[in-house]
Amino acid sequence: MFGAFMSQMFRTLLALLAGLWIAGGTASAHPHVWVTMKSNVVYGPDGAALGVRHTWTFDDMYSAFAIQGLDHKDKNTFTRAELQPLAKVNVESLKEYDFFTFAKADNKKAEFVDPTDYHLDFNAKDTVLTLHFLLPFKAPVHAKNLRLEVFDPEYFVDFQLDQHDPVELESAPAGCQLTLGKPQEMTKELAQRLADIPVDGKIPLDSYGAAFSNKIMVKCP
Repeated sequence: MFGAFMSQMFRTLLALLAGLWIAGGTASAHPHVWVTMKSNVVYGPDGAALGVRHTWTFDDMYSAFAIQGLDHKDKNTFTRAELQPLAKVNVESLKEYDFFTFAKADNKKAEFVDPTDYHLDFNAKDTVLTLHFLLPFKAPVHAKNLRLEVFDPEYFVDFQLDQHDPVELESAPAGCQLTLGKPQEMTKELAQRLADIPVDGKIPLDSYGAAFSNKIMVKCP
């Protein structure tokens, strides 16, 4: 949502949030942002996977910081047009973090290109932002086994699958089967190790985030 989803503005927001939490006595320095995700694996007419359509809803605290200072006519909400510049910054910044999405097709790395069809929505009732975007594969993927993982290797951002219809196959060939793997449960020991990391401390890649990855596995005939 999460950062956010994400350039310097994204990391700046994270640092501000972390400072507030620590000042308030919160124990854990990581993660800083929480995202609830829904994803569609999109297929073409020939049965090839074309990309992943993500819907990421950010926590209310990150959302409040993200919209701070944005111009809008109605003080109680934001239109999609008013949020579009922020959406553009988000999706462009995601590239630096590999879009937090990692794919393998038949055990070979599948690469993505820049997101398309992106926009932000603001839920005035829950005061949260939701980022929608299509993440296309660099080339259509013809694979019997497609594996997708969504996570932040540095665990600044915590991704959780939505409890209702978290992942769907869009126009997939008949017979394709979807399996989900949820992140491991947080342990007291790991929580303490995370709490001991300074707010500005960099977590070694894959040392934490990969343990909390959301796995999407599609097997086709």
